[in-house]
Amino acid sequence: MTRRYLVVYENGPTNLSGFAPDVPGCASTGHSLDEMRANLREALEFHLEGLALDGAAIPAATTHLVEVPEDGFAEWIDVQLPLAEAISA
Repeated sequence: MTRRYLVVYENGPTNLSGFAPDVPGCASTGHSLDEMRANLREALEFHLEGLALDGAAIPAATTHLVEVPEDGFAEWIDVQLPLAEAISA
């Protein structure tokens, strides 16, 4: 099962960084947009798996509007939910 999160990307001096407002504490970086997308998806899936293993709730994807940095942009990203969350959803 997948869930779609809104993510925000920012351009830095030597790379891109990104985060999902609905998943506090999870962020990633990459040198290209493709690398950034892959790294952020992997970071989100790993973070959600850790939450599930700890018995914590998987954050709902509720954000639909964000303030985007002047040099950044936002988009939706689909991530795989941990198996236990997929079964109970």
